[in-house]
Amino acid sequence: MTPQPPPFRDPALPVDRRVDDLLDRLTADERLALLHQFTPAVDRLGLAAFRTGQEALHGVAWMGPATVFPQAVGLGATWHPELVRRVGEAVSREVRALRAKDDRGGLNVWAPTVNLLRNPLWGRGEEGYAEDPALTSAIATAFTRGLRGDHPVYWRTAPVLKHWLAHNNETARDTSSASVRPRVLHEYDLRAFRGPVEAGAVAGVMPAYNLVNGRPNHLSPYLEDTLRAWTDQELLVCSDAGAPSNLVEPQGYFATHEEAVAAALRAGVDSFTDHGTDASVILGRLRGALSRGLIGPEDVERAARRQLTVRCLLGEFDPEGGPYADETRFDTAEHRELAREAAEAAVVLLANEPQAGEGPLLPLGEPERIAVVGLLGDACKLDWYSGALLHRSSPLDGLRERFGADRVTFAEGVDRIRLRTASGALLRVPDGGPADTARAAEAALDPALLAGRTDLPPLTADAEGSELALVDWGDGVLTLRAPDGRYLSVAEDGFVRASAEEPGGWVVQETFRLEAAGSDGRDGDDRADGAQGSHGTRRSHGDGHLLLHLGSGGYVSVAADGVKVAADRESAEVFSVETVERGEEAVARAAAAADVVVVVAGNDPHINGRETEDRTTLALPAHQDRLWRAAHAANPRTVLVLVSSYPYAVPDAAAALPALLWTAHGGQAAGTALARVLAGDVSPAGRLPQTWYAADADLPDLLDYDVIGGRQTYLYFDGTPLFPFGYGLSYTTFDYEELTAAVDGETVRLSCTVTNTGAVASDEVAQVYARAVAPSVPRPHRELVAHERVRLAPGASATLSFEVPVSALGFWDVARGRWTVEPGAYEFQAGASSADIRRTVRVETAGGAPGPRPVLVAGLSAADYDEQSGTVIVDRTKVSGDAVTPADPAEGGTLVYRSCDFAGGGSGATVTVAGEGTVDLSLADGTPLARVEVPPTGGPYAYTTLGVPLLLQGVVDLHIALRGPLRLAHLGFTG
Repeated sequence: MTPQPPPFRDPALPVDRRVDDLLDRLTADERLALLHQFTPAVDRLGLAAFRTGQEALHGVAWMGPATVFPQAVGLGATWHPELVRRVGEAVSREVRALRAKDDRGGLNVWAPTVNLLRNPLWGRGEEGYAEDPALTSAIATAFTRGLRGDHPVYWRTAPVLKHWLAHNNETARDTSSASVRPRVLHEYDLRAFRGPVEAGAVAGVMPAYNLVNGRPNHLSPYLEDTLRAWTDQELLVCSDAGAPSNLVEPQGYFATHEEAVAAALRAGVDSFTDHGTDASVILGRLRGALSRGLIGPEDVERAARRQLTVRCLLGEFDPEGGPYADETRFDTAEHRELAREAAEAAVVLLANEPQAGEGPLLPLGEPERIAVVGLLGDACKLDWYSGALLHRSSPLDGLRERFGADRVTFAEGVDRIRLRTASGALLRVPDGGPADTARAAEAALDPALLAGRTDLPPLTADAEGSELALVDWGDGVLTLRAPDGRYLSVAEDGFVRASAEEPGGWVVQETFRLEAAGSDGRDGDDRADGAQGSHGTRRSHGDGHLLLHLGSGGYVSVAADGVKVAADRESAEVFSVETVERGEEAVARAAAAADVVVVVAGNDPHINGRETEDRTTLALPAHQDRLWRAAHAANPRTVLVLVSSYPYAVPDAAAALPALLWTAHGGQAAGTALARVLAGDVSPAGRLPQTWYAADADLPDLLDYDVIGGRQTYLYFDGTPLFPFGYGLSYTTFDYEELTAAVDGETVRLSCTVTNTGAVASDEVAQVYARAVAPSVPRPHRELVAHERVRLAPGASATLSFEVPVSALGFWDVARGRWTVEPGAYEFQAGASSADIRRTVRVETAGGAPGPRPVLVAGLSAADYDEQSGTVIVDRTKVSGDAVTPADPAEGGTLVYRSCDFAGGGSGATVTVAGEGTVDLSLADGTPLARVEVPPTGGPYAYTTLGVPLLLQGVVDLHIALRGPLRLAHLGFTG
């Protein structure tokens, strides 16, 4: 008689019943082991080992070669949810296919990143979709639906959203705290997560490294109170790598690791990603927390249930592995075509001005001679979350394929130099061996552990030397490349070798900086040859230069056994830099001999703006700035293509050049896609997913998360951007007609007709914005509420219909702690960008006005201010709640609460505070009302409530001034 399989193996049973059965069969230790990223097998039950976490942001990453799609910000630039859904589907198929060949792969994918692109200097901007929550939510929902699959029960992969919550800085990312007022939290940051979760396409989230309002994100009360309130399904919360340990060091939030893991588990973290594959450390801490009574078995069971639910939905417990078990589609013709389609859809045409006596420069037509120039002209760059390339297409490849190799020339524009030692010898690159493909394939499984090659001979110095290709990527950060194309790199043994195919790794070992030998080590912005250009201002360095290796912090020296990195400046070699040819000279020659010039500039995603490193400026690096200027001076028919992970401020290029485009790094088909757009085979229809500011002065501080008070993003920015959110040109023109809107219950139904009035078939991205006409609180200039990308033949029209929830017109009412739609007039605006509004229609919403703050009823939560100056929000307790403190205790800060209703009269006030200092209450005109002297309470979490007389009546604006190291949590009032 065949034994009956246990209930957890029975696909006919409900998922929760199967999980209950499996939990009952696990021992306490086996349940606990489920809480680490790497879960061991349970042989007696036939359970395989399991890991959370498979990177899949724009293709399968860290598993070797796979289809590489455009960067996430490029997918955002498509404004095309259905296309992005198909990309997610293709990625999930390849995840399954690779998992079938290598069980080190995982089906719990850590993607997408839905952090909003609030500040373009954020180093990880390439990972997000947009600065707007509605667009981000739409694209993320589409991608996660593709990753999940369309089966009603089973999931092809289980996506985890990154990074919860309000995370936009790499600078001090594990110790900095984002001060996020309730309005910004609910109107901006949370909305990007809510859409995908409510769509049922998300298996969980990953908290961010930083703190929000003084509390680490891995202890966020919003995990339970908000995130899990959006859905009835189980959500698996996976910690970021090393973050549980960070709670003790460097954050210092807890004294012991047992307290830290216990607090994280109680807050809603279910899977601990810490100490790599070694689970013993985390499990030891959890056992310690259990023995101390900091957590109970029910806390462990709750987290274990969430992981087992995900695994059940992935089909792991089914006898046949579920409906997706046999997925083998990988690098198919369909996936290759999709990669090209996505790359084409992401290209944004920023400028295309008519030339004297002729039309716009683009499309190119059929020129006889095309010069491709620039540092990225023959590059197909990958980023930290890319897979390895199966196919490669650079702009040069694409243009040669499209127009013919005989018609396309190339000049990279590197500075060609030699480095001469103090003794007169020149650095020489010895002959190297072949590429180490086996090492590259192995490293792809864990690029953080990528070690430099030691099988090649190090550089030496002799009379002949070698010519090196120097690129200054900005801020004096240089790469040096050998004649065979390999980058100079430093391995663990300290020797300098020409060994890297590209810069890369968690710590990049291929970047250097030239410092004046007589400087203090901070003179990295001076051009090595003393000339004005890529290395900075004109200055003579008679004493030569030291070569600093940025990855190790050591200086390059020359020894008998080869060139190596020394420990200090005193041991460093002093080099003189001999320029063989400047990059702009080669570019100018190529440009002058061509009918049209395509300059390709941008960034290397591993340098100056990446995970762990924010940018310092919006400016295009000076090396690349002089290249486009040289090309344009030699040939006015010059196109600048910016291939980058983020926006640049390029006002001179925008004003001078006839054509300008931007695309994110477009993956394996980037060059083919760009060439087809330039040739006119495809009309560009990408749209900017974030504002392109004109100058650094337009930006707030990187750590200012208050998009409302700081007037950030297109929603609130009061200046004139270089290019606005939603912007992008086409090779044709479109008209917008017949915009209508009507309120139907809880929905606003809109309709608009878009017509292609030009001679070229093209996509148009119709964008619908809303704005409150007379709001009672600061509201966005306009806010995206709907969009659709539609393809139209010449002369064709399409009538587009949109349904916008009335709730989308609302805001977070801090006076009552709820979402509110004010009655009154709202405009709906349809157009081609946030700054190109073609049609407007107005509707009215009914209902009662919110009224003033009923302060005699509930008082004021300190963080529920309307305006502030000089304060930050901090944690009231280590579990939940907010308080407000002066950013600088000596300078103090001010809070403003509008429309406080004291009705017939108030007689007293109380303040709930911790720390010490003063709290002053006054009216808007400065009239003092009361002062509360706060004696030392015993620490930042030792709150006390102090009272003072306060005589007020009617509706007033209340100003609160804080001074000293105190935390204000609440103000109460008595009638």
